[in-house]
Amino acid sequence: MKDNEYNKKIIDIPRILIAGDRSSSGKTTISTGLMSVLHHKGLRVQPFKVGLDYIDPSYHTEATGRPSRNLDGYLMDRDSVLEVFNHGINYNGGADIAIIEGVRGLYEGLEALSDTGSTAQIAKILNCPVILVINARSITRSTAALVMGYSSFDPDVNIAGVILNNIGGARHAQKARDAIKAYTDIPVIGEILRDDSMKISMRHLGLIPAMEGRRMQADFDHRITVIKDIIKTSVDIDSLIEIANKVPPLEIKDPQIFVPAIKRGAPVIGIAMDEAFNFYYRDNLDLLEIAGAKLVYFSPVNDTHPPAMDGMYIGGGYPELFPQELSDNESMRNDIKEMSLSGLPIYAECGGLMYLTNELITGKISTSSYRSADMPPGEYPMVGALPGRTLMGHTRIVSYSKGGFIESTPIGQKGDTFIGHEFHHSEIIDLPDNSRFGIELTRGSGIKDGYDGLMSGNTIGVYSHMHAASYKEFAVRFVDACSR
Repeated sequence: MKDNEYNKKIIDIPRILIAGDRSSSGKTTISTGLMSVLHHKGLRVQPFKVGLDYIDPSYHTEATGRPSRNLDGYLMDRDSVLEVFNHGINYNGGADIAIIEGVRGLYEGLEALSDTGSTAQIAKILNCPVILVINARSITRSTAALVMGYSSFDPDVNIAGVILNNIGGARHAQKARDAIKAYTDIPVIGEILRDDSMKISMRHLGLIPAMEGRRMQADFDHRITVIKDIIKTSVDIDSLIEIANKVPPLEIKDPQIFVPAIKRGAPVIGIAMDEAFNFYYRDNLDLLEIAGAKLVYFSPVNDTHPPAMDGMYIGGGYPELFPQELSDNESMRNDIKEMSLSGLPIYAECGGLMYLTNELITGKISTSSYRSADMPPGEYPMVGALPGRTLMGHTRIVSYSKGGFIESTPIGQKGDTFIGHEFHHSEIIDLPDNSRFGIELTRGSGIKDGYDGLMSGNTIGVYSHMHAASYKEFAVRFVDACSR
């Protein structure tokens, strides 16, 4: 990154936001396909995802070759959203166009009576035209009512085009298109037929992550190519680019997040990255490097031993789907436990927390509608760097979290506060009465009785996923701990 990349006061880049009329409208597949088409046209496409999801961005990255970034209007204030957006479009030589995928329905957010945390909020902050994806299965004239309602609900949201998904055939498409044309002035720029090729397998936390899909599905690349080809023939790409070009520049303030820190040495931080652990916000990793760290990657599933390091970061993921592989890799488990006992700073989020407990107990996910992740029941030894055992499938937590550090930890000092996010189907059981916690929550569930940040020495495991654009102390605190 060049030092002058963040001296810009104006953001001037074509941009478009792909929103859904509801969850499961098909916007992730369509967004990924659009990104892939534009990438293959020779454009440098910068992807973004509204909300705190890890999995959808993994497909964006596969389609564009550029790391996707998260934008969240609850965790981030307006200036932070603009700064993360600016960081993304200027990263690694810059982008030609930005494609933002929304979350849930266009207006769904934190509350019923405000747009906080919604796709609509991000569209307004970025002054970005919206392409509304409508799940048109079994409706024709009603599509016009949906378009009218969505476009008039908030006049400050510019719905500039419509893509009709799940179309049954030419007659279905014609009726829906005619209705929208008759009752609105918003153009239909795409009609996508029902096709199983447009489906990406789902499980209890959403889609299968792209990294896992690539390693576990022999036809992964073919499936992505098919999606690209369907989008290429079903959507008017020239109209989409024309809409994206009709955007005003954005003014931004001086950076407060992506600011080179005073170097605190150059600690090596090991990042667990494989099919079991791949939930990371790319901005967190960038900020660790900006703070002076050198990142090295390793696989708790596939590597025999971790590399030499001054600190360790184990992100979220699906350890519950690879319990046998993780358990069988005894040399890796033993090494990580020894590193923890020696005082190495270790930070583990959600899936990483599960891996660091004594045991992982698996079984069927009974509280989810996604059934591709049924697990045979079993009990598997894990690292044992943290007390307790992890039980899968008896709870489901999806919530923003908010809290503060109540003692010094590798990622925060007493008095630091943060806003984060929880999304898990597991719970930590059989914790000793004297278990030590570094975080007290004012919102969210955490690990036990409103406490999060289970600790042992310099090892801390949390259910709260933290984004460094909200918790700005994260990178500096962790790099400091790893430098000592």
